Amino acid sequence: MKVYQIKVSLNEIEPSIWRRFLVKDTTALPDLHKILQTVMGWTNSHLHHFVVDGEIYSEPDEDNELEYIDYRKTRIKDVMDSVNDEMTYEYDFGDGWEHTLVLEKVLDPDPDAKYPVCLAGGRNCPPEDCGGAYGFMEMLDILKNPGHEEYESWKTWVGDEYDSERFDLSIINSLLRRRNYGLLSW
Repeated sequence: MKVYQIKVSLNEIEPSIWRRFLVKDTTALPDLHKILQTVMGWTNSHLHHFVVDGEIYSEPDEDNELEYIDYRKTRIKDVMDSVNDEMTYEYDFGDGWEHTLVLEKVLDPDPDAKYPVCLAGGRNCPPEDCGGAYGFMEMLDILKNPGHEEYESWKTWVGDEYDSERFDLSIINSLLRRRNYGLLSW
């Protein structure tokens, strides 16, 4: 077994929203999905898939009209094994949140460490269902302008506690430690 250092970045957002984490190379893609949900701050409320070299890796769905590979039988090391290998993770097909995952390092495991673990990151994940990258950027512009006609409705919808700049590594790692990865359960 090896440990992968992966950087995930949310596409089409500036400044960047990203995370760097360590994960076992034997992690199945359904568990990688759960790890990504946790490190990014999503709520696991929408469909998702991975794309590697034009191939779609997804959970089985008889309504899915796209050709896909059953990702329950695929481990990270089956689709990424060299430094700088990339894959795309798409979450919420309506909003179209695309993430780029880059394999930054392949490491020997630390016998005292528990994986997965988040090492670093930048900025808070967008709220669910805010309209994708364009809707999120528009929402941030409106929230900077209390005089905007949509300010109150967005403020009510997003809540007072949402801070687009907040990133709390300790909360993410606490959630990673509490969740059960490797048993295909959430």
